[in-house]
This record gives sequence, structure tokens and C-alpha cells, in this order.
Amino acid sequence: MASGELTRTDVAVTDGIVDDLPYGAARTSSGRISAVNQFGDPYPDQLPFATQDLVAIDDALAEATRATQIRFNIYVGDLGEDVAAGADAVFPSTPDAVRSLLIAVDPIRKAIEIRTGRRVSDRATDRVAQLGITAAIGPFREGNLIDGLVSSVRVMSAAIVSP
Repeated sequence: MASGELTRTDVAVTDGIVDDLPYGAARTSSGRISAVNQFGDPYPDQLPFATQDLVAIDDALAEATRATQIRFNIYVGDLGEDVAAGADAVFPSTPDAVRSLLIAVDPIRKAIEIRTGRRVSDRATDRVAQLGITAAIGPFREGNLIDGLVSSVRVMSAAIVSP
């Protein structure tokens, strides 16, 4: 595999039953299944969001970043028991954190946190963050995560003072 060649080994027989594994998957000697996905191929059945939702988020983020010169980032996932601490932990790993804004959402705990970098905190103020949260709450209550995120990004970018 180091040379990049695609190979397929024979599928092992377990208890007289032939394992029906997909191409690129193999059962290891420990019984674990080792599998690969082809780079660049979409796997829509494994994505948490539909393509049109991802496009809507991408468009909103790109427009906001262009308009404000602040990099907008979104994190959707588990932030832990203390969501504020979880958002604080995620924020430094975002691209260009000192010049960015993060909208962190924990859907399980129904929490939203916004963080801004040091170099943009004078423009992306607490008031702007509150506007973003307020814009997201309505759609979130209706179960529209994507609409809430897009609304939040648009409202905050409109409220941020241009550089």
C-alpha cells in the first residue's frame, strides 16, 4: 500500500461464514475490521448535513469573512459538561484564532457559545455576540440548526464595524 497501489485480499471465513466486506476493507488477525475511504469521494450517507446545508454555511462564512476581514468559524459538536470551558478549549485550534470568531454549538446540551480573538475583540464585541446568539435561538428552537447558524453569522457580520 505504500506505493499507492490498490489491493484486495481474500475475505476471511469466520465460523464457516464468508465475511462480505466492502472493497478496501479487511479483517485483521485480532478480528478488527480495517477499512479505508477513497480520498476526495463524498460519502453522503456518512455526512451529518445535506450538501445544500453545507453550501449555505460555507456561503455565509465566506461572505462574513469578506465583509468584516474577520475569519468566521463554526464548531458543532460535544463541548463537554462545562460548555464555556469546551468552547475555550476548541477556540485556539481554529484557523487564525487571534483574528477570528468562533460560533460553538453543542446540540445535545442545547448550548451556543461565541468566542473572538484578541485582535478583533474591539470590533466583534459582546453586543455583537449577543446579537448572534439571539439570531440563532429562534431557528434552533424550531429544530433548524443550519438556519440558526446562517442567521447568526449574517447578523454578526452586519453588526461588526468594518476595518
